[in-house]
Amino acid sequence: MAQPTQPGPRSPAGEPPRAAHGAAPPARTRASQPAEADKLRELLRGPGYLKRLVFCGLVGIPVSLAAFWFLSGMNYLQRLVWEDLPQALGHDTAPWWWPLPLLLVAGVCVGLVVAHFPGAGGHVPATGMHAGGLGPAALPGVVLAAVFSLPLGAVLGPEAPLIALGGGLALALWHLTSATQTPQTAALLGTAGAASAMSAIFGNPLIAAVLLMEIAGVGGPQLFAVMLPALLASGIGSLVFSGFGRWTGLEIGGLRLKPGVDFPRVDAGDVLWTVVIALVLAVGLYAVQYAGRLTALRVVRRPVPATALCALLAGVCACVYALWTGRGPAEVASSGQAALADLAGDPHAWSVGALVAVLLCKGLGYALCLGSLRGGPIFPALFLGAAAGVLLAPLPGLGVGAGLAAGMAASLAAVVRLPVSSVLLVVLVLGSTTMIPVAILASVVAFVTVELLPAGPEVPLQAVPR
Repeated sequence: MAQPTQPGPRSPAGEPPRAAHGAAPPARTRASQPAEADKLRELLRGPGYLKRLVFCGLVGIPVSLAAFWFLSGMNYLQRLVWEDLPQALGHDTAPWWWPLPLLLVAGVCVGLVVAHFPGAGGHVPATGMHAGGLGPAALPGVVLAAVFSLPLGAVLGPEAPLIALGGGLALALWHLTSATQTPQTAALLGTAGAASAMSAIFGNPLIAAVLLMEIAGVGGPQLFAVMLPALLASGIGSLVFSGFGRWTGLEIGGLRLKPGVDFPRVDAGDVLWTVVIALVLAVGLYAVQYAGRLTALRVVRRPVPATALCALLAGVCACVYALWTGRGPAEVASSGQAALADLAGDPHAWSVGALVAVLLCKGLGYALCLGSLRGGPIFPALFLGAAAGVLLAPLPGLGVGAGLAAGMAASLAAVVRLPVSSVLLVVLVLGSTTMIPVAILASVVAFVTVELLPAGPEVPLQAVPR
């Protein structure tokens, strides 16, 4: 007769015995490991998350209003300094020497803010984009540093101060509720506030959401490791589908809308030149950012004199450009947002000499401002990429449209290291989905190139003097 099976020994806690070495682990049940859908449902049902979600929706109103007045003030001051004041002094436009006193004042004032205000005026632009991270106490220094940097001619954009402003205001309003703040809550509120503040600056709220998701880096390096192959494969797939459909004349029934403006189709020459442009711009912008990091290390030691000197040298770059080309110095001493619209609207108005001069002078001024003044790196990178794309557009088989898309996507991905946001921003700025494959290819090639290059010197996020 068969002996009855005896129950195996149990652990002191009453748990079943562990599997022997080499044995397959027991299958995990639904009770021990809920499905992802169940986890999400439990999260949404939690009162704490719903409270934060509603709060983020409500906080978007005051944050967006503050961002609106901040940007309006920056634009007003910029027009006052670069248009109204020169005309009041008898000049039709800003003379060639105009950036020198303005940027000297900017350097001295920003250096004082860095040395004496909490938060050192915000993140050092040479360190890239960051999702908030600054508390309410740092907001006065952030606003002052932006006021003294952007309207006076810094080669930087307003996006980094907006991120700090939105995140800091969201945290300040949360403090007023007397609710408990955890690191997770602070990160959530900071990202939501920053997205609300940036929702209008790029002309589309979707860009702000995607940009902040990439900046926050929830998935870490694994996110980029999975995202890059998918992004590149989607771009290649789009090229194959469009090319094969054109060759065969067959339709696949995809969702497509016909825009009212005709754009040139993407050809093999566009693809080949895109890879070259992306490689060249990635190395060039990497060198600019590397120089910006070296500049930031010098500024940390003596913030006031070093910042003043770097800002003055950036003004010299604008003066050299104005004397070299006979064009306005504001095309170098600015974020490049207005000049980008002029360049894209009438690229033939820029001679080869003017394009070469603006790339050299604005690139050098960009490096100096990245390490010394306060602002964001996006708009100057977009302008430099657009200028390079227009300069290289006469290459056989390229064209202005593909050159603009490849140049802007490559330069932006090389500087901010956010490939998906770079593609989305460039496509929406150009207003054409035809250039999506070119933008994807340029963004991925540039991103991988700069990631494979040496990391460069470590710079503190906030250049607090030692």
